[in-house]
Amino acid sequence: MLRIGPYPVDPAVVLAPMAGITNLAFRKLCREFGSSTSIYVCEMITARAVVERNEKTLHMMSFDEDEHPRSMQLYGVDPATLGEAVRIIVGEGWADHIDLNLGCPVPKVTRLGGGAALPYKRALFSKIVKAMVSGAEPAGVPVTVKFRIGIDDDHLTYLDAGRIAEAEGAKAVALHARTAAQRYSGHADWTAIARLKEAVTTIPVLGNGDIFSAADAVRMMDETGCDGVVVGRGCLGRPWLFAELQAALRGEALPEAPNLGRVGEVLYRHGALLAEHLGEDKAMRDLRKHMAWYLMGFPVGAELRRSFATVSSLTQLQDLIGELDPTAPFPRDAEGPRGRQGSPGKVALPHGWLDDPDDPAVPAGADLMHSGG
Repeated sequence: MLRIGPYPVDPAVVLAPMAGITNLAFRKLCREFGSSTSIYVCEMITARAVVERNEKTLHMMSFDEDEHPRSMQLYGVDPATLGEAVRIIVGEGWADHIDLNLGCPVPKVTRLGGGAALPYKRALFSKIVKAMVSGAEPAGVPVTVKFRIGIDDDHLTYLDAGRIAEAEGAKAVALHARTAAQRYSGHADWTAIARLKEAVTTIPVLGNGDIFSAADAVRMMDETGCDGVVVGRGCLGRPWLFAELQAALRGEALPEAPNLGRVGEVLYRHGALLAEHLGEDKAMRDLRKHMAWYLMGFPVGAELRRSFATVSSLTQLQDLIGELDPTAPFPRDAEGPRGRQGSPGKVALPHGWLDDPDDPAVPAGADLMHSGG
């Protein structure tokens, strides 16, 4: 059984933190389908915003009453700020598990030396993990680290990152098997997960990338030997994927794929949960980006799709769902990749970032507030 610190993770499934997606409402919806003993991570939180007790950020850090363990991902570049943020979080009892974001490829993050750029600076990375573990350890809160293969094919960092995280006291590592230059394009290189598993021997290694079905998760674990899977884009518009993952990893029969009527029920439930968390107006604006994912592949006319994409109230949402054909079966072509893919590109980095991987200096101006990625 996978354990992260004191917490058993059964089945060995983690909902990846996704900016603008994995808020309290979406995590609750995923937990309703999946296991309460899997892990569901909130969207990325900036360490500086925690230290400054930014009001918007504190709301993003909300957890459901019965959500346990409460799992939070932090972003930062300065060991002092990250250490202080962790001490505040554990001191206030805000989270039971803290993950460090080293996987974000977004230019506004990497050009400051954060996210997927940071593991290249081995000494700085080591100091960050050490500061976070030191802040969390007295409260028994495990710290984990999620990173990519590297900046690009010429600057691979994942093996060093895994060993450093292990040596500095992280309780698990997770690898998104793409480079930052790939962003979300192309295919994840699962063989890198297997190599990381061979290099990191005393803590769990989790795999992430291209898990769009329960069968993908089983295959990744079989092929790489990883201890668990981290699921991101595969569950967009498909929170019931967690029921399928639970069944597959426990050797049980998979539940039947939902027809359009059931999808409509789940969509409304998502909207209602968002309204409780954000208020109805903001909730409907937030829900709009999910519509194409929920309706992907179903026979829904263009006009009705446009109406869903501009929904402004729960009453309107319910009326639009009533116009769907509830008997339409789940389409096979909706089981593949979803969410952002984009194209590969050069990674934005601080000036001279690649000159010295052992330079522990924090880049000037890197310690900014922009929670959510």
